[in-house]
Amino acid sequence: MNRTFKYSSLCVVCLLLHTQFGFSQSILGKWKTIDDLSGKEKGIVEVYEKSGLIYARILDIFETEYKNKKCSLCAGQDKDKPLLGLIFIRGLKKDGDEYNGGKVLDPKIGKYYKCYIKLEDPDKLKIRGYVGIPMLGRTQYWYRVKK
Repeated sequence: MNRTFKYSSLCVVCLLLHTQFGFSQSILGKWKTIDDLSGKEKGIVEVYEKSGLIYARILDIFETEYKNKKCSLCAGQDKDKPLLGLIFIRGLKKDGDEYNGGKVLDPKIGKYYKCYIKLEDPDKLKIRGYVGIPMLGRTQYWYRVKK
């Protein structure tokens, strides 16, 4: 084998590994939500990017009594929208190794909170909603949905 072929092959392998590593380090994708109080699996959400900002919407709800509910306590654009499909995280921006500057909606009480998201490891996402400062809030951990 000639030296150029070996070098080209090595570059292709490195590029493929880098691409796979970069994808696994993204907060984008589908996540299983876990209730921070009960520890129960609640549903599946999708974290996505639109116009450079991060959003999340509800794709599935495991508790049957909530599947057909609407956000009756919500105000504004979310008032009486179905929980399935509801965009409940809005407008986060990348800031170092976390995403912040947006808000998270608690659809059970219809209230918005400041929030940040941080990737703890490739398959574990930390979500913290808070009032005022991050110390005054709640944290949930979500787990990547494997295909």
